[in-house]
Amino acid sequence: SSCPQRKPKITASRKLLLKSLMLAKAKECWEQEHEEREAEKVRYLAERIPTLQTRGLSLSALQDLCRELHAKVEVVDEERYDIEAMSGMEGRKKMFDAAKSPTSQ
Repeated sequence: SSCPQRKPKITASRKLLLKSLMLAKAKECWEQEHEEREAEKVRYLAERIPTLQTRGLSLSALQDLCRELHAKVEVVDEERYDIEAMSGMEGRKKMFDAAKSPTSQ
């Protein structure tokens, strides 16, 4: 009992056209999202970071400012490192726990 060949509902060229239209739309959405994220980042930083005022500062005041900024950067770098290390450990711990668990098979 062989069935007669049914004609496809959509032609290959139409399918390709629709696929390319969908990809173009997805790319457009992604670019829009990317631009919005960048604008949000700029807005957030402008809101959180005061403008650096260096005009009229003496050499020693500029040096103090540099030392202060350097110290702040160091603190942030240490915090970022700690967070990355902790998140890495947490991820490994979860994988290890999942591997040990009899329900994970």
